[in-house]
Amino acid sequence: MRELLDVTEAGVVVCDVGGVGPPGLAVVDLLARLELAARRAGGRIRLRDPDPALRSLLRLVGLGFQVEGEAEEREPALGVEEEVEPGEPAV
Repeated sequence: MRELLDVTEAGVVVCDVGGVGPPGLAVVDLLARLELAARRAGGRIRLRDPDPALRSLLRLVGLGFQVEGEAEEREPALGVEEEVEPGEPAV
């Protein structure tokens, strides 16, 4: 992982998980290890084509991964503006 991130200088490695098959804890363990290695190398991984069951399993164990084609959690989707009026209660 470190070598891949160093060579590409991209900061993000895309992992195609579309053909992984039925998700299980072995897949979760592998993805967690890949993410840890990427973070230690100063990068991250992003999932391509994850099965909905895999995404649910990852959320269940507390792992949040970026998914290719989706806005990051800390970034609003394009074309969406947030506006707050003074005195409005927090939602």
